[in-house]
Amino acid sequence: MPSKNGMTVSDLKEQLSQYPDDTLVYLTYDYGDHWHSQVAKAISSVEEGAVKFSDYHSMDKVDDEADENNAILLA
Repeated sequence: MPSKNGMTVSDLKEQLSQYPDDTLVYLTYDYGDHWHSQVAKAISSVEEGAVKFSDYHSMDKVDDEADENNAILLA
């Protein structure tokens, strides 16, 4: 089961509706270096997938062994 802190498709559509259709979309994250640089990865695919909370990672992770999809994955 994934954590409940993510956006829904409806939330994402609402947030993106204010931008022109040809605006590029990126996923940003902390690179993990000393300066906590924010890096940006271009979104190149949208797929259904499964996500579950990982105690080891202390966050959600993709569950490749799940029988059912429960999320939209941007990669």
